[in-house]
Amino acid sequence: MRGASPRQPRMTEKTMSKVGFIGLGIMGNPMAGQLVKAGHEVYLYSRSGVPGELTEAGGMACASAKQVAQQADIIITMVPDTPHVASVLFDAEGVAAGLSPGKVVVDMSSISPVETKTFAERIKALGCDYVDAPVSGGEIGARAASLTIMAGGSDAAFERVKPLFELMGKNITLVGENGAGQTCKVANQIIVALNIEAVGEALLFASRMGADPAKVRQALMGGFAASRILEVHGERMVNRTFNPGFRIELHQKDLNLALSSARAVGVSLPNTATAQELFNSCAAHGGGGWDHSAMVRALEHMANFEIGQQPS
Repeated sequence: MRGASPRQPRMTEKTMSKVGFIGLGIMGNPMAGQLVKAGHEVYLYSRSGVPGELTEAGGMACASAKQVAQQADIIITMVPDTPHVASVLFDAEGVAAGLSPGKVVVDMSSISPVETKTFAERIKALGCDYVDAPVSGGEIGARAASLTIMAGGSDAAFERVKPLFELMGKNITLVGENGAGQTCKVANQIIVALNIEAVGEALLFASRMGADPAKVRQALMGGFAASRILEVHGERMVNRTFNPGFRIELHQKDLNLALSSARAVGVSLPNTATAQELFNSCAAHGGGGWDHSAMVRALEHMANFEIGQQPS
């Protein structure tokens, strides 16, 4: 008797979802692309227009966020800031206007934890579920489907949308109820900003002392100082490649959330404030659109020396 070869599980109509994706920028485009590639029925909307590559792959362009919500059972938003989410959800042609009971709204933007709780209450009042699920990993993670996803919401809502998260990310955690995902993302952005500052200071110091910054980075990657920031953003600093990535203006927004929220609960974040001032300096020199690794340019300006420059 011949042994049967193992059969691969097949995607069927029953396992497919009708998914809406709103916001198709640097992050949203590849994230939506992962859902289209997996065979889901994906309805798309972006104020800047739906990229042709997504519709050519099988995604369906819609005329408004409302139309996306009418067509899809799970609606994902991925836009820059809190006011953008409010607009996408609650404008006359927004998501809420197209919802019917039983649907799920998932916001994967990075926004205010406080406002997130309010948005969740308004969506739940319509008989739908709400999950806040901001991400970390940048454009590289979005294209590689290796994002870290930090979720806030009920267990039931999370389990319903988790198969979609697994198409976009690797490290997926339900942190708590609505707002907890956004709180976790703000904490993430504090750590990332301070690590960028540390790597920038270290490589600038090494370079000014006459050491080869590329070799210093290589050596440090084998020790206790090794980190993803040193690996990726340290390389950007050495190679002077500051095209985004993740824009400084967006990280400024996230640190504003950290500082304002901390002030509201009486917590001091002194080094976060310093990192924000370095970002502010970059923005003042026209660098709001630079990758956040370009924070090092503010440090270089104060030192009157650039990484890789020959010491006098």
